[in-house]
Amino acid sequence: MTKHKGLATTSSITESDWKYPQKKPNNSGLLQVDNNPPHKIYWEEYGNPKGEPVMFLHGGPGGACSPEYSRFFDPARYRIILFDQRGCGKSTPTVAANGPEVALTHNTTDDLVEDIVKLRKELGVDGKMHVFGGSWGSTLSLAYAIKHPETVQSLVLRGIFLGNAEDLDFMYQGNAATYAKAPNTITAPGSYTSYPEAWKKFVEIIPPEKRGNMAKAYKEIFDMKPKNETEKKLQMKAAATWSIWEGTISHLTPDESEAESHYGDDAFAVCFAQIEAHYFANDLFMPQNYIIDHVKDLAKIPTHIVHGRFDLVCPLPQAEALSQALAKVGNPPASFVKTTAGHSMLERENCLALTDIMEHLPRMPGYEHGKHAVPHQHKKHGHKGMGR
Repeated sequence: MTKHKGLATTSSITESDWKYPQKKPNNSGLLQVDNNPPHKIYWEEYGNPKGEPVMFLHGGPGGACSPEYSRFFDPARYRIILFDQRGCGKSTPTVAANGPEVALTHNTTDDLVEDIVKLRKELGVDGKMHVFGGSWGSTLSLAYAIKHPETVQSLVLRGIFLGNAEDLDFMYQGNAATYAKAPNTITAPGSYTSYPEAWKKFVEIIPPEKRGNMAKAYKEIFDMKPKNETEKKLQMKAAATWSIWEGTISHLTPDESEAESHYGDDAFAVCFAQIEAHYFANDLFMPQNYIIDHVKDLAKIPTHIVHGRFDLVCPLPQAEALSQALAKVGNPPASFVKTTAGHSMLERENCLALTDIMEHLPRMPGYEHGKHAVPHQHKKHGHKGMGR
């Protein structure tokens, strides 16, 4: 349901819409995945310890996980694995606590793909698993599946992000170059057309002469070593503004107070903004059109897509491109649901569609009718039973 204060104020899922209740994790821990710096990724497990494994890949990059994300899955059927990617959330070191020089070292797409391999080994996931990801999580899911297709039972993807230059320009560049002279003129395509109030705040952080490349200008602010309190405040304001911009436009009908409180939180914003800027400045550490060029490696993996028609973070043509590429290699999407929603997985229609897909996936071999493999007895890490 949508809240009302005279006008609709949010399009997000409500408590009554969730199919499954919030559970506490069965176990959690920190897995060291690198030495220099000593990256450790924080993970949690929910649901049936003997169930079909699902690897949940969060967005951003730099977005981190929440216990709420375990609610997309039937806890009686699935063994649900959530983890925070390098540099954010409860993983260590983080950009917020340890600085970008440390947390962004050895923080690339290939590093994150190999972290999934290491986490599978740590948790004893020896066979196939479902891979579930949205936005940047869809990119990482596809990158992982391209390199390790033999380990993927199915891909369940939301808000497809292919990560090409034009995809980033749509969200971060828009009409910024002409904004000073014609702020309300549509001089280029972009998500700004539907969110002018939030766009104004995003653009005006950057001086007019630097607005020809907004992502670069923001990264210059993030990379500077503040010499005084004024520069520190600018850096923090820029991180919060970058983060709130994405949080706002992720919803068809944004809840602005929620966007400010969550995406504007200092620790979250610094991690989210700086990790995103780091990846975007480096073309996501992938060649342009990498996913489409390697889609043949996904030819045997059932792939499900959920995408909001009004997604202005990752517009629908990206999902169409993936769908058509899969069809060309003989593997059209097993389902392709286009919702009347925006970008976020917590948009009501997106949430319900994703939950429904997971409910109706064919059962994995060896898990039919309650026959489950004996789970690996992984090491305890001193975080058992902890939520967020």
